[in-house]
Amino acid sequence: MKVTMVGTGYVGLVTGACFADMGNDVTCLDVDPRKIETLKRGESPIYEPGLSEMLERNIKSGRLHFTLDKAEAYRDAKAIFICVGTPSDKDGSADLQYVLRVANDIGDALEALGSKGNDKLVIVKSTVPVGTSHKVRDAIRAKTKVPFHIADNPEFLKEGDAINDFMRPDRVVCGVESEKAEEVLRALYEPFVRQGNPIYFMDVRSAEMVKYASNAMLACKISFINEIANLAELYGANITSVREGMCADKRIGNQFLYPGLGYGGSCFPKDTQAVVGMGRAVGFDCKLNASVHEVNQDQRSHFWGKIEQELGGVKGKRLAFWGVAFKPRTDDIREAPSIALMERAVEAGAVVRAFDPVAMENMAKEFPQAEAASDMYHALDGADALIICTEWNDFRSPDFGQMAQRMKGRTIFDGRNLYRSAQVTEAGFVYASVGRETVRP
Repeated sequence: MKVTMVGTGYVGLVTGACFADMGNDVTCLDVDPRKIETLKRGESPIYEPGLSEMLERNIKSGRLHFTLDKAEAYRDAKAIFICVGTPSDKDGSADLQYVLRVANDIGDALEALGSKGNDKLVIVKSTVPVGTSHKVRDAIRAKTKVPFHIADNPEFLKEGDAINDFMRPDRVVCGVESEKAEEVLRALYEPFVRQGNPIYFMDVRSAEMVKYASNAMLACKISFINEIANLAELYGANITSVREGMCADKRIGNQFLYPGLGYGGSCFPKDTQAVVGMGRAVGFDCKLNASVHEVNQDQRSHFWGKIEQELGGVKGKRLAFWGVAFKPRTDDIREAPSIALMERAVEAGAVVRAFDPVAMENMAKEFPQAEAASDMYHALDGADALIICTEWNDFRSPDFGQMAQRMKGRTIFDGRNLYRSAQVTEAGFVYASVGRETVRP
C-alpha cells in the first residue's frame, strides 16, 4: 500500500519505517530540508535502538522515501498519516496549529488532484484533544469537495523500545467513520497483530480519548508511588519493601510503580496537562489529573531539598550528574528531571558536570551551563556529590573504589534507587535515595 507520513519526528519516522519494513511503499514528508537530507542518507536524527538500521534497509529496498514536495507526497497515497507535533500552549492545552496547517495542505492537494484524489484516507496519528480529527475533516472539506475518509489512530510507542512496540503492539486502536477507513487500517495493521493481539475499531472521539486516558493513568501511577515513597521515608519505612508487598496484589500489578524523580519526556507531562486543558474547555475541573502533574513537579523540589539539606547548601560546590535523558535508551531530554535539578544547582551557585550515554549533544544545545564529561567517571573528578537522574544500565554496577578516588566528597543522591543501601555504605558513601532512609558508613 502507498502510505504518506506527514512529519518525520519520533512518531512519524518510527511508524513510516515499520510500515515500510512490512512491505508498504512509504513516503515521509517534512518541511525541514536538513532533516530530509539526513534521512535520505539513512541517518536517524533521533536516537532509537534499531531505527537507523531499519531506515537504511528500507531505503535500499526502495520502499522508504523522503521528500519536501507536498504534491508528490499526496499524489498517489492511499493513506495519509498526520504525525506533526502538538506542543503545549502556555495554559497547558495542545497547540493544534501544525495539525490544522497539514489539513489545509491536504485539502489543497485533493482539490488539485480532482477525481484522482478520491477515497484517500486521512489518519490523525498525532496526539490530539478529543474532537480534533473532526476539525481536520472540516478543514479539508472547506478546501475541496473531493471525497475522502477520516480516521484517528493513536500511537502507544515507548521511547527506547518503539520499534518493538510497533512491530508487536499490545493493541491497535482505530477511530473510524466508514467501512472504507476500517478496511484500509485493517489491511495496514493485520501483519503486526498475527500473534493475536487485538485491533479495536471504534468511533473517532473515543479513539482520541483512549490515548489521553492511557497516558493519564500511567502518569497517575508514577505520581502515586512517589507520594507514597515520600510518606514512607518520613515514617522510616522502606519503599522497596512497601512496593513489593503492594504489587503482589494482582489488582494493582507492578508496572509504572517505581519511585524516582517523576516522569518527563514528550508524552506524560504534555498529555496530562492537555487532559486538564480539555476539561477547562468544557467547564469540567479535572482535579485528579491536575494533582498528578503537581505531585510530579513537586517531586523534583522534594529531592532537591534533600540535596541542599545534606550538603548544607551547594554554593561553590561541584556536583556530578549521571544521566540527562528523561529515561534510558533515548536521547530525549524534554521535561527531564535532570535538567530541572541542574538548573536549580546552577542557580544556587554550584558547578555542574554531567554524563549521559547518548544525550550529551542535546544537553549541549539545551543546557550549555553544564560541563560535559567524557565518561561517567570523568564526571566525578573533584565532585562533592553525585546525583543519579537516569537508570542507564551503565550506572548499575559502578566501580565504587574508583568513584571514591575521583570524588572530593562521599555522598550519592540516587534519584532512581539503583543500589542496595548496604552496598553503598560499605564502600564508604553517604547514600540518599527515594522513599528510603538516608544511610551513612
